Amino acid sequence: MRRASGCLFGLACGDALGAATEFLSVEEIRRRFPPNGPQEIVGNPARVTDDTQMTLAVAQALVEVDTPNLNLANLEPVLRRTFVEWLHSPDNNRAPGMTCLQACEYLEAGLPWQQATRPNSKGCGANMRVVPVGLLPTDDTTRAAVAQFQAALTHGHPTALAASDLTAAAITYFVKGGEPQECSAYLRNYALSQRSVYHADWLGDLWQRPGINTPTEFISRGWDECLAVLDRLDAALVNPSRDIDPCLAIGEGWVAEEAFATGLLCFLFFPEAPLAAVRRAALTAGDSDSIACLAGAFAGAYLGMAAWPQDWVIRIEYRDQLAALGEFWD
Repeated sequence: MRRASGCLFGLACGDALGAATEFLSVEEIRRRFPPNGPQEIVGNPARVTDDTQMTLAVAQALVEVDTPNLNLANLEPVLRRTFVEWLHSPDNNRAPGMTCLQACEYLEAGLPWQQATRPNSKGCGANMRVVPVGLLPTDDTTRAAVAQFQAALTHGHPTALAASDLTAAAITYFVKGGEPQECSAYLRNYALSQRSVYHADWLGDLWQRPGINTPTEFISRGWDECLAVLDRLDAALVNPSRDIDPCLAIGEGWVAEEAFATGLLCFLFFPEAPLAAVRRAALTAGDSDSIACLAGAFAGAYLGMAAWPQDWVIRIEYRDQLAALGEFWD
């Protein structure tokens, strides 16, 4: 099924489809792309956003550091380098988030990553790029630590860490053949099991903030916000309203936990129809490219490469890199 390839191409295709609708209201999207929003990716290559670019930066670092040797000392300098390379790439002109730009500038300046990160940011940039972590052939504890650490380099808020972890866990779940109808319960159990787990070997003293007394108190705040958004996801699935903007049920996706859950909702609306899932995600009032790239990643992880039209696959920007990474993890 080539699930890893399907996942990565789905992320990029969703990103390209939603790129044209970010910041627009649903009414304006329908006016520009009548009657139901964009249906096809446009251009050759079909351009993606910083979401895919930063995903490739994370993926490159993970490939360079052999999975059995994943630890803080090995991964941090490589991830720092790939983030700085993205910062200076001539293609980094797709309205990247200020949090990522500023943190990467501090990383380039040589600051310790705990000082480079934006400690109060839970913007969605960290969990857009975490998808490759969910493809790693490793144990759950290592996957969780790496997912949170790659987030922590730029987004230091506990919810950014927890949402990235949850996103990677969802990718692993689908790649291993998990069923969509059982996904929410699985993720809730996972979140509950991780609520008091602080990966000190990776995160060090990141937890130390005014008003926070212990590492457990720090990370539990992030997981509690993720559990709350899973409540909204479950409520939206009781009587699915596929014709209503998913952002109205979950949130507009500018913050990490909302981007995760709104993208997942779009996929769960259409688990066997991946194009419908990413088209629904692109027709949203919020962070449409990020929502659509996650919806595409979940769909591709579940359905494999067969999910995506060949015409999209051959035209998507960074096709060769996506194909090589997909083959590597498949």
